[in-house]
This record gives sequence, structure tokens and C-alpha cells, in this order.
Amino acid sequence: MSLSDYIKERLSIEEYSFSRDDFIRISPKNETALKNELSHAVAKGDIIPLRKGFYLIIPPRYSKQGKLPIQLYVENLFKSLNRPYYIGLYSAAKFHGASHQQIQRDYIITTKPTLLDISKGTIDLRFFTTANWPGKNILIKKADAGMFKISDPVLTAVDLIHYQNKLGGLNRMLSVLEELIEEITDSDLKNLLTWYPHKSTLQRLGFLLDELHPDNNLAKILFQYIKSVKHYPVLISPKSSQKPGAVGNRWKVVVNIKLESDI
Repeated sequence: MSLSDYIKERLSIEEYSFSRDDFIRISPKNETALKNELSHAVAKGDIIPLRKGFYLIIPPRYSKQGKLPIQLYVENLFKSLNRPYYIGLYSAAKFHGASHQQIQRDYIITTKPTLLDISKGTIDLRFFTTANWPGKNILIKKADAGMFKISDPVLTAVDLIHYQNKLGGLNRMLSVLEELIEEITDSDLKNLLTWYPHKSTLQRLGFLLDELHPDNNLAKILFQYIKSVKHYPVLISPKSSQKPGAVGNRWKVVVNIKLESDI
């Protein structure tokens, strides 16, 4: 089977990516001929080498953008890497209807070791790693190309808060968090509290719940949990040069920045 036939077959079953090993298994050609076919298809713009040995297929409807929606290939990518993943942070917030800006970058969370970010033309993938893989709060959604995994609204919110310093700061995400909070259910939060390890992030979430959505039932659930565990004063925006001092709110969160949305 030629590469062009293989690509047509993949597209006919709504598959938009493949690994070099996948193609080798069905092709009788020698390695030199395979390399030439792949190089020719890359030069024509029919495929994009995303990572070593992994290619995206760009059908005509996406050729102008020069990229694919992340949900069309992320499952296959991480199968090829043999690693867990979920779409998270601003990318997940966008799926949950909480995005005030058209983000061009896609955010994926996985386990260590760290993956190098990918920036190729219009493709911009940023990978974050966590040592505490979620026991719950990962949703499986359906796309044209099959299933993909994504953080639910509450995991998306705490991830944004936890990684705030790597994402441009808390004020950049305040409006997104405000909309995300409206999507969080009581059961989402209760599930999160059964496994989530970062108490300081939960304290910050609680403080923001009081600020952005006063009298929200989520804050009551979260505060009952926070009261039951040992916790200490934290800064709303962690900075290595600052230490939290006296604090006057129930979450023990010291507000060391002026909170104002940048939208």
C-alpha cells in the first residue's frame, strides 16, 4: 500500500494521525522508499511530523489553518508515547465554555518525564507534568476521531490556580475561573476532595469562590473539608521572595496582589 492510499484509508475512518511504525507494518517497501514517501508527503503539506515517528494528516478542510484541533489526534499521540494524559488548563476551559480569548496554544497534562513543548508553524503544544495523577475528575469525550480525555471544570480550575505562575499570573485567568466556577457541580468538587493533594491550591480556590461567587454552595463544601485538615496561611499568588503573614479571612489566604481581570 502506498502512503497516499494509506492516508486516504485513515481519513475514511476519521483517523487524522499515524505513527511511522503503523505505516511500516502495512507497507512492503524498504526503509529508503518509506523515508522518501514520508518526506514527499511532508513537503506537499499532506502530513506534518509532530514528533519523531508521529505524523498528523491534514485534510483539505484544515489545510488553510495548517493544524488540526487537538481532540482529533491527542489520544493517538499518547498511545504512541504509552503515557496517560488529559487536555487541561485553558484548552479544557475552552471546551467548558469558559474562554474570553481565542487561544492558539493547546495545553496537555501528563506524567513525568517532562515532554518538550512543540512549536511548528501554527501548531503550539505545551505540556505540563504532574506527580499526582488524578484519581477522578477526568472526562472522556467523543470527537470525530474517537475519544479524548479532558479535565472536568473543577480540575481545570485548580490546575489553572496551581500553575498560575507558568501561565501569566492569576489576573490573566480570573474571568475564565469565574465562568468555570459556574460549571462546577457539587459532586465534581466532592470527587476532587477525595484525592487532590494540594491544600494551598484548595485554599486559593475557596477564597476565589467567596470573591467571584459569594454564597455559592461549593464554598460551603470546600470549607468543611479545609476545616478538617491541617492548613497554614498561603499567598494568593505564590512568590518565592514573600512569606504569608497575618491573614483575616477564613481560608487563610493572604492577598499579595491586586485582583483585577485583565480582560
